[in-house]
Amino acid sequence: MAKKIKKIRKDRGMSISELSKSAGVNKKLIKEIEEGNILPSLSPLIKISRALGVRLGTFLDDEIQEGPIIVRKGKSSKVMHFSGEEDRVDKSHLEFHSLGMGKADRHMEPFVIYVDLPPKNFKLSSHEGEEFIYVLNGEIEVIYGKNKYRLSEGDSIYYDSIVPHHVHSAGNKPAKILAVLYTPF
Repeated sequence: MAKKIKKIRKDRGMSISELSKSAGVNKKLIKEIEEGNILPSLSPLIKISRALGVRLGTFLDDEIQEGPIIVRKGKSSKVMHFSGEEDRVDKSHLEFHSLGMGKADRHMEPFVIYVDLPPKNFKLSSHEGEEFIYVLNGEIEVIYGKNKYRLSEGDSIYYDSIVPHHVHSAGNKPAKILAVLYTPF
């Protein structure tokens, strides 16, 4: 992912400073992402993809396929970790299994996500688009603006991701969710 972001930025003739200004993402964070030194959250990646004029999936895909994508038992061969927070890039409490990786020209990003216990302190993040979450196992808490929603197995939530939000497991056990992200291109 790091090499792709750097290559696309350079192909567009953009400096890190120009990308930072266009995306509204800290220059230092972009440099660290490009060097592969950190676990970024989805929020800055979505902002960077928009500023570069590519869809988020462009950063995730290794091989593009024109036909359907099949993932057996909800576990893709490549696991991605995102920090879940823009300002905390050292640890991840989210393990993403892409269900659409490699699908050409997709408009949605479907994931099975293993949600570990929440960090003690966290900040809400926001980005353009929409998110749909369906709880497969366990319980999660979604903080959405000033509201909190606790969801159990079989519950779902669909929201505009421009509103500051945070998703984490509820209680003292990890959870498993199906999440579909849409980010306008």
